[in-house]
Amino acid sequence: MSTTRFTVTLPATRYAALKETAARQGKTMAEIINESLDLYGVKSKAAALDLLEKARQRAALPEDQAMQLAVAETRAQRARK
Repeated sequence: MSTTRFTVTLPATRYAALKETAARQGKTMAEIINESLDLYGVKSKAAALDLLEKARQRAALPEDQAMQLAVAETRAQRARK
């Protein structure tokens, strides 16, 4: 997997907490951030489409029905927030 370096500005207390968490878990700060993004559901478009295709295959739905269901569920979830 290719990586990209970028700068993030955090409050000093958040940075210290991130650094302590990484040390406590024996991970890098980048690994903690990457895992957090995964847990938050941040995905590339390709990964999201792959997940949708797998779900469609398991549900045995035609692609158009699977997309309609995915859009309806996404809108319902967003409306709850």
